[in-house]
Amino acid sequence: MFKRKGFYSLLLLIFIFLVVMFVNEYQDSKLEIVDTPQLEMPKKSEINLDVNLHSSNAILVNLDTNKILLDKDSDEIIYPASLTKIMTVLVAIENIPNLQEKIVLPKSIFKNLYEENASMAGFLPNEEVTAEDLLYGSMLPSGADASIGLADYITGSESKFVKLMNEKAKQLGMKNTHFMNATGLHHPDHYTSVKDISILLQYALTNNTFRDIYTAERYSIKSTNLHPEGMTVTSRMFKNLNANEKTRGEIIGGKTGYTEQAGLCLASLATIKGEEYILVTVGAKGDSRTEQFNITDALAVYQQLD
Repeated sequence: MFKRKGFYSLLLLIFIFLVVMFVNEYQDSKLEIVDTPQLEMPKKSEINLDVNLHSSNAILVNLDTNKILLDKDSDEIIYPASLTKIMTVLVAIENIPNLQEKIVLPKSIFKNLYEENASMAGFLPNEEVTAEDLLYGSMLPSGADASIGLADYITGSESKFVKLMNEKAKQLGMKNTHFMNATGLHHPDHYTSVKDISILLQYALTNNTFRDIYTAERYSIKSTNLHPEGMTVTSRMFKNLNANEKTRGEIIGGKTGYTEQAGLCLASLATIKGEEYILVTVGAKGDSRTEQFNITDALAVYQQLD
């Protein structure tokens, strides 16, 4: 009698376990990466621009001709710093159907970010904002609070969201890329190449929502429960670009990045003589207190095309 009860109890536990596994699998299946058309990989041009760069690695691609016009160790493994957020924002856009959805930023996501001294957009624990607010907050001021807020909302944890990022990288043919987080905070196993970032950016710019965010200089967030007067976030790249003594030329969008290990980084978009170019550079020496050599390099390269 007791043996039979024990047997049935075991069967019940196994059944419950299988149901829980099925539910989790079903929930994860709803977050599958959007099918990605195979990109035609850019080919090297016969011309390789000769520019003396501060950056250790660089790649320049003409999006209209799909040709690489400058290649400086573009396949070398590098640390991407906040260029990571290009992937974070793209994956978030593809997984949130309604960008006006309300999201409450849990208090739990802030503690580690404060300890890591991560760059922040200015959101507060338990603040209710829209998904769109977090996308702009992640891209323009490079807010780790916004990036983790998106990851937590979409998959329930940053680690699960990173799986989507790595799957997207694989689909896009980013062969030298592996993500460990959604922010770009340094980790020895969080790496990519400037060529891989250029592939990511080339694809991401075909998404109109991404392009709007990537090319915005500033974005106004409406009144929230913790910012009743609203707040405005501004692009770090445009801020640094406008402060540069040289003219900014035709740079129309971009994402900066910096960690001690990655150096000064920039992935930018420019329109010159009616054609679009993307330039990805990393490894320039300096920090927030020095000349922004990532900006200096971008201006020098684009001026060669004028």
